[in-house]
Parts: sequence; C-alpha cells; structure tokens
Amino acid sequence: MASVPVTRRFDLTDGQWALLEALLPKPKKAGRPSKWSKRQLIDGIRWRVRVGAPWRDVPDCYGHWRSVYGLYRRWQRDGTWARILAALQGRADALGLITWDVSVDSTIARAHQHAAGARRCSDAQVEPPGGVAGAEPDDHALGRSRGGLTTKLHLACEQDRKVLAFVVTGGQRGDSPQFTAVLQRIRVPRVDGGRPRTRPDRVLADKAYSSKANRAYLRRRSIKCVIPVKADQAAHRRNRGSRGGRPPVFDQQAYRQRHAVECGINLLKQHRGVATRYDKLAVRYEATATISMIDIWLRRLERHL
Repeated sequence: MASVPVTRRFDLTDGQWALLEALLPKPKKAGRPSKWSKRQLIDGIRWRVRVGAPWRDVPDCYGHWRSVYGLYRRWQRDGTWARILAALQGRADALGLITWDVSVDSTIARAHQHAAGARRCSDAQVEPPGGVAGAEPDDHALGRSRGGLTTKLHLACEQDRKVLAFVVTGGQRGDSPQFTAVLQRIRVPRVDGGRPRTRPDRVLADKAYSSKANRAYLRRRSIKCVIPVKADQAAHRRNRGSRGGRPPVFDQQAYRQRHAVECGINLLKQHRGVATRYDKLAVRYEATATISMIDIWLRRLERHL
C-alpha cells in the first residue's frame, strides 16, 4: 500500500545535520550497509514525534517503519538520545547561549487510549525497556484523574525557553516534591573538559514550590531563589509574631522572567507526540520528549553556525 504524500518541510536542514552528525555514535564493527541512511531514519523518528502518528504510519520515504522504530528504541535503551541532548546543551553553553536563570514548572499531557495496557512487569522481559536510564516505573508514569489517564512533565528551562532538565511522573503527582529532582538532573557538559555545570545562578518558580524544604535546598547550594510565598504561609508567620522570623526575600521584577518556562512548554507541545502521550512506557515517552528538545536546541544552534 502506498503511503500518503509528505511535504518533508520539517526535515533536518544541512546545517542541523552537520551539528547532529558529529554527535552520533560510531558503528562498532563493519557489516552490511543499511538500506536507509541515518539521516532518513532520524527524520522519520522526528516526523513521528512531531505528528504523533502510529509507528506503522511513518511514510516510506523515511525507510521501513520497523527500521525507524528500531533505531528510536535502540538509542533510547543505550542512552544515545540523552547524550545527544547533553552535547547540544554543552555546545550552546560554550557559545554563551544559556542564561543561567532557570525557571521550574510542570505541564500535564493527556494519555491516549493506546498509551494504556503496558505489561506490569516490564523488567521481566528478555530485554528490559529501561536500558541504561534505569527501570521502567511500576505505574508507567500514568496517573488517573477525572479526565482520564495523564502524565506530568516537570521542567527546568533557561531564559531562552529551552529545556535543561525534566522528570516524567504520573499526572496526579504534586509539583513541589519533584523540585529538587528536576534541578539535580541539570548537567550541562563543558566542551573543554571538566565537571559539568549543575548549579543555576537563580531559580524562579510559582507558589506551588514555596516550601521550607525547597528553600533550604537552594540555600545549601548557594542558589538565589525567586519564589512567592503562599498566603497561608505568610499569615502563619504573622500570627507567630517575632517567632515567625523574617519573610523570604522576593524580587517581583525578576519574577516576571518566569514566563520563559511557560513559553518553553508551548514550544515543546508543538510536537504532538509530546502534547498527547501515545507511548505505553514511560521510558519511551521520555525519549519522545528528549527528541523534541533536541529539535529545539538544533534550531537555536543553527543560527550560530
């Protein structure tokens, strides 16, 4: 059966491919050359992430859908997608394109009915799906709400709307408990070697993250904090009088920059495979989100070639 016509208007440009090709893993041994080039297969993966279609519907111009999905799955298990994203972040930091005022927030993605039904004991498979990134969570990062199954993405974005780190949980999970987990995942490598950068200059977040534990964590790491205080917390402090202590410092002007994470979420959800979850496994959905972030970083870096 012939596939539907595809415009290919979002395929990798030559500039983007030049950036990406240098970061791809080198083949370990010689063998029969693939019928389809890596660029074709990667464009097929990007097409599916952007459109959110089933893998079997990937157009023939990108190669057979089994080959496209096989590369996507293989690089998810061995951590290649995550390494590519980290390398692009490192290059952007070397060019001075990262502003280290980091905004933290979360967003809900509705899970499609095809995202349900994964087997309960994924690690009992001959080839566990988690790979080097760790085991698949028992709940597959699917949470129940009145609206149905949902997944939540907890994000840390730099000031130019690009994601530095993220965590995937079930949609019913709270924001504040994932605050430190997201910040601990920030690891931007240095091009000239040395330890990766993990500490922002300043962290901005909304009232959902206003807790003693979060503020204490930022203090221990000497990170400036721009988080408003909840009304009940402020009232409790006033009721205690002098024993309540001084209120946390809050910079209203700096807080306006928190729009960066909202804009970053909008950019991310231009990829329909992220805006709606179609993947049964949390590790696969995490790979889908990572590929969409790679696209965003590639577009940014291409302007500075």
